[in-house]
Amino acid sequence: MSIVEHEFSSLLPRDDKHPYRTGAWRPQTKEWTTTSPRVIGTVPDDIRGVYLRNTENPLVPAADRYHPFDGDGMLHSIAFDNGEVQYRNRFVRTKGLASELEHGGPLWSGLAESPKKALRQDGWGARTRMKDASSTDVVVHRGVALTSFYQCGDLYRLDPLTLADLGTESWNGKFPREGASAHTKVDVRTGELLFFNYSTTYPYMHYGVVSPKGELVTYIDVPLPGPRLPHDMVFTENYSIVNDCPLFWDPDLLARDVYANRFHPDMPMRLGVIPRHGKTSDIVWFDCEPTFVLHWINAYEEGDEIVVDGYFQSDPAPYLPPDATIDERLFRYLDLHAMQSRPYRWRLNLKTGAVTEGLLSDTITEFGVINNAVAGKKYGVTYSAIPTEGWFTFDGVIRHEVETGREEVVRLPEGVFCSEAVFAPRVGATTEDDGYVMTYTIDVNADKSECVIYDARRMSEGPVARVELPERISSGTHAWWDDRSTSLLS
Repeated sequence: MSIVEHEFSSLLPRDDKHPYRTGAWRPQTKEWTTTSPRVIGTVPDDIRGVYLRNTENPLVPAADRYHPFDGDGMLHSIAFDNGEVQYRNRFVRTKGLASELEHGGPLWSGLAESPKKALRQDGWGARTRMKDASSTDVVVHRGVALTSFYQCGDLYRLDPLTLADLGTESWNGKFPREGASAHTKVDVRTGELLFFNYSTTYPYMHYGVVSPKGELVTYIDVPLPGPRLPHDMVFTENYSIVNDCPLFWDPDLLARDVYANRFHPDMPMRLGVIPRHGKTSDIVWFDCEPTFVLHWINAYEEGDEIVVDGYFQSDPAPYLPPDATIDERLFRYLDLHAMQSRPYRWRLNLKTGAVTEGLLSDTITEFGVINNAVAGKKYGVTYSAIPTEGWFTFDGVIRHEVETGREEVVRLPEGVFCSEAVFAPRVGATTEDDGYVMTYTIDVNADKSECVIYDARRMSEGPVARVELPERISSGTHAWWDDRSTSLLS
C-alpha cells in the first residue's frame, strides 16, 4: 500500500525544458510511504538493513542558470527485514529550501552562477552565498542518517527508517563554521566519522574526526598552496588520505569573485597522509601524476606502503571548440567518458616517499562502492557504475575484482538508468562478497522506478528481485547501506 504523506508545490516552469530537470532527471514533488510493495521475484529473507540514497530534486528554479548539483536534497529509504519491505522518500528539510519556498523563488546562486546574483548576501550557506541543499551524499553515524552537500555545509540528521527530520548535526556545539564536505566517512569497525572541509581562505582545508559518542575529538588545519576543490577522501585503519588536485578555481578570476575551474597539467596531484588522530605537523605529502579524482574506492596498509584506489581522469578538462555553448562548457565536467575516468591504484611508501601508480582497469567507470565492513582494509571487490556517454546518468553496474582484473558487467536496457549501488551483506555472511548488490532504477520508457536486487556473486544472471516504487524517481548521486543486526520492521 502506498500513501502520499505530503506534496509540495513546485516553482519550476510547467513546460520545463532543462535537460537536467526532465527525462531521467525529472524531479518529484510527492513524499511517499509504501508498505508491502509489489515485488517481481522474491526478496531474500537474509537481507536486514536500509538502503539510503540521496539526490538533487529541485523545487525552486535557478536565479539564472541551473546545474544539476543545485537541486534540493531528497532522501530515499528502502528497508528490508526477513523478506518484508518498506519504502519512503522525503525532502531534506534544509534551511535554504524553507527560505526559498517562503520567498517564492531563488535566494542563492548556484554552481554555474555568479555569487553576486544571490539575493541573500548575509554570509549563510555553502561557499557563504550558495544554498546548502544537502543533496549530495548520505551516511549513517550513531544510528542517524547524515546528508551532506558537495560545497561544504551543514549535516542534516534524519531517522534512517522513517526519514523523520532530526535537525542539523552539532557535535555538542563544536560543529565547525567551515562545515563538512560531501563525503564524510564512517569506519563501521570503530564507529568514528572522518571528514574534511575546504574554503577560499587560509589554511584552505581542515580535517576532523568525530567519536562514536558524537564528540569532535580531532580538528586540524591542512594548509594548501591556495584554494582547491577536493571532493572526496579515503582512510585506512590508521591513516586518512586527503588530496590537492591540480584542478581548481582560477586564482586571478577568483580575486574578482569569479569561480571558474582550470586544470593545471604541469602540477602534480598531491596526496596527504594524516595519522587518524594526528596533528598538522604529521601530514606527509606525496606527489603523483596530474589528474583530478572525483571519488576514491578504498585504501589500506600493506607493509611500509599505503595502497589507495580511486578513479583517475586522463582528461579532467575535455577540450571544447571556441563556439561551444555555455551549457556545453558547463556540462562537460559531468561526462565521465570525456574525462576518461578509470580505476587506478597509487602505492605510497611511508618509509622512502616513493610513489608507484597505474591503472587497475581500462574500463571507464566511476561511483565505486564496496562492502562497508572492509573499508580501510585490504579488499577484493568493488561495484562501479557505468556512466552514460555524453551524459550524467548510469547505464549499469560492473563487479570488478581488483586483484585479478575480472569484470562482470550488468547493462540495463536503453532508456533505463541506475543509481550508485550499495552492497548489502547476507545475514551471517563470512566472506566479503557474500551478499547482494542493490540499485534504484529509472525507466524513462515505462515511466517507473524499482529497487533491483542482485546476488553479488552472480550479477550477470539477473536480479533475484525487483521492488516497485510508487512513482518514477529522479536520477541522483550517492547512497549508503545501513546494516542492521536486529529487527527493523516488527
